[in-house]
Amino acid sequence: MSFNCDIFCAVVDNYGDIGVCWRLAKNLSAEGLTVRLWVDDLASFGKLCPELDVACEQQHCREIEVRRWSSHFHDALPAQLVIEAFACELPPSYVVAMAAQSEPPLWVNLEYLSAEDWVEGCHGLPSPHPTLPLTKHFFFPGFTPKTGGLLLERDLLARRDVFQCDPQTLADYWQSLGLTAPQPDELRISLFGYENAAVGELLQVWSASATPITCLVPAGRILPHVAQFFGSDEGAAGQGWQRGNLCVAVLPFVEQERYDYLLWACDVNFVRGEDSCVRAQWAAKPFIWQIYPQHDGVHLDKLQALAARYSAGLSPEAAGVLMQLWQSWNDEHGVALAWGRFAAQREELARHAACWSKQLAGNNLALNLLDFCRNKGRMRAFEFSPLKPFQGQTK
Repeated sequence: MSFNCDIFCAVVDNYGDIGVCWRLAKNLSAEGLTVRLWVDDLASFGKLCPELDVACEQQHCREIEVRRWSSHFHDALPAQLVIEAFACELPPSYVVAMAAQSEPPLWVNLEYLSAEDWVEGCHGLPSPHPTLPLTKHFFFPGFTPKTGGLLLERDLLARRDVFQCDPQTLADYWQSLGLTAPQPDELRISLFGYENAAVGELLQVWSASATPITCLVPAGRILPHVAQFFGSDEGAAGQGWQRGNLCVAVLPFVEQERYDYLLWACDVNFVRGEDSCVRAQWAAKPFIWQIYPQHDGVHLDKLQALAARYSAGLSPEAAGVLMQLWQSWNDEHGVALAWGRFAAQREELARHAACWSKQLAGNNLALNLLDFCRNKGRMRAFEFSPLKPFQGQTK
């Protein structure tokens, strides 16, 4: 019998929560765990997993049991590993059932990703339950060996390298989107973001660029702003616009795996939130991060923390323009000047992105989580293969 795991996910906004939980479920299942994923919003989940039946209370998708998590929670036998994603509150009856087990589950709260220094000191800390014989542990994703690492499928970077290095595979991919292969001097950019008042400024500087630019926009919250620049109301998948040297193509909202291919194929990627930010780093291409905004402005600290960590090893000029563009994009002004300086440093930024991806690859969140279980005295009868150093190509 395999080691089993319950993951609880409450969808707060957009697709970040369920996006991370769905990837974690697939990662743990690939390592041999029996995974049950509890989700309170199957409609949002269905955008990332098209084969999901959003009307079904209980089903299996890709060898993972998916349960609707409703306010009328039916009693369930707790798994050996219980993951509470992003401090969502477990059903009270489930917590009582956890405490009643002869060997209570290992209870983990998976936190949000941050590059801030304080994360290392909080990763793995215990939090005893005030009344029950249970202890919850905080598990922080992050960018250093003293954190929980990042979600990464074992074969992802090898598949990425094959995709990026084969001209015919790339040509077939562009054809699948209804596009020809890029011209030698053309720049292809993916644009996925929240609403952003600076997008018109960005599109204007791209349209006046001496370099031909094709911008791929997956349908989402930024699309109406893009459409407005071209005099349209909303925009929809399949539409396209041309102005000056800029061509824009609108893509359908794509599931996670197909989004990876888009990031791999483009020269520069604009991404948003947590999950897309991590995937952009695995794409090994220069990227611009739009962080999820918080009313108290703490998101800007997280933005600057990742920019500082990511920029280590860059020349002062390249590090400066990277930070300027990230900050301008999140401040929603000053993007035109920042883009011009960023584009001038793109070759160095591309080399750095490839090195950064390779540097991060040895810190796998799912494997670190399983190692955490083993160190806590669980998974005695369960074995998994330790992570081997990544042997992929360096571009």
